[in-house]
Amino acid sequence: MKVLSVNAGSSTLKFRLYEMPEQNVLAKGAFERIGLENGNYCIKMGNDKIEKSLDMKDHSDAVNALLQELVEQKMIQSLEEIGAVGHRVVHGGSKYAASVVIDEEVMKEIEEISALAPLHNPANLIGIKAFMKAVPAAIEVACFDTAFHQTMPEKNYLYPVPHEWYTKYGVRKYGFHGMSHKFITEKMKSILNSEMPNLIICHIGNGASISAVKAGKCIDTSMGFTPNAGIMMGTRSGDIDYTMIQYLKNKMGISYEEIDSMLNKASGLAGIAGRSDLRDLDDAFEAKEEKVVLAFEMYTDRIAEYVAKYFVKLDGKVDAICFTAGVGENDAIIRRETLHKLVSLGIVLDEIKNEETLCRKGTEGIITTSDSKIPCYVLGTDEELMIARDTYKFAAEVLN
Repeated sequence: MKVLSVNAGSSTLKFRLYEMPEQNVLAKGAFERIGLENGNYCIKMGNDKIEKSLDMKDHSDAVNALLQELVEQKMIQSLEEIGAVGHRVVHGGSKYAASVVIDEEVMKEIEEISALAPLHNPANLIGIKAFMKAVPAAIEVACFDTAFHQTMPEKNYLYPVPHEWYTKYGVRKYGFHGMSHKFITEKMKSILNSEMPNLIICHIGNGASISAVKAGKCIDTSMGFTPNAGIMMGTRSGDIDYTMIQYLKNKMGISYEEIDSMLNKASGLAGIAGRSDLRDLDDAFEAKEEKVVLAFEMYTDRIAEYVAKYFVKLDGKVDAICFTAGVGENDAIIRRETLHKLVSLGIVLDEIKNEETLCRKGTEGIITTSDSKIPCYVLGTDEELMIARDTYKFAAEVLN
């Protein structure tokens, strides 16, 4: 069965076409600047690549161009070959703890939840509607980025604020990067040959989140009501004292929206070191540039603090600590500096394995020694494949 895995942003549409259940990637690509001038797209099929300019007034134009290219390039013979389309939906609120087949009720609820993710859910809905119109026979599935974390107990997802903020307005910790945390959990179940592993998963990219997984279920995660909570990130502040916002409004004479933008786009590593690209920062750290060394100290401190916190929440029974996403998979320095701060947990880093284990070069595995009390893994994540797997599962059930 051909399954499309789709991630629609406000002005983008990224996709992968899979042959399922074999999980073979037939094509992948992205449509950029939808609704803007100078629109373009790139589609890769094996060693072949198509790059074209195309003005797209909305996502429907991008979807139609994508489907036309798939037919013309003989990736599919006809649109009827696409059995299902899986859509990444950023926010599922408290209702959705798993992916679901999309119907009118689900679409209505995604729209109602949009106030919690105003930059993402409306764009996700546009993508869903465009594919429903273009491929009406396909099964459409919503894969929520918040779903994996909905197994958190109430004591972990509630904030110590007036309770009606939660009951009336949905103010609570939701967590994000759920498709990645789920993918790594499933991968570790296979590696450990256990359906109920206790894990600490460090999804460290430009955006970053850490989750505690107990017996295969998420019990806590670092991101909160929005993705700006938790650890320091590439350009996001992570946890801060909220009262500084009013103070800065008064001192700087700027709006809340301007401060919010700075906390999301000009903070974190970028705020301290002046830039956020780890490839540049690694070189500067080795050269002992003062601000970069400080930024790395702060960054790895916060990762280590969350790992230690979740070690306690898991009663010290941790089967593995897992590093994933762009930085976690490929930055040996960040992993090294973080794990050196966790020696009190009995973690012993294998320096050579850590340097050699880079997912971009095709290597995964354990980066700690055999006498380390907790094994630490570096694993590649694949959110698009997780979407395809969930989507295929529903499609297979419907067709059977």
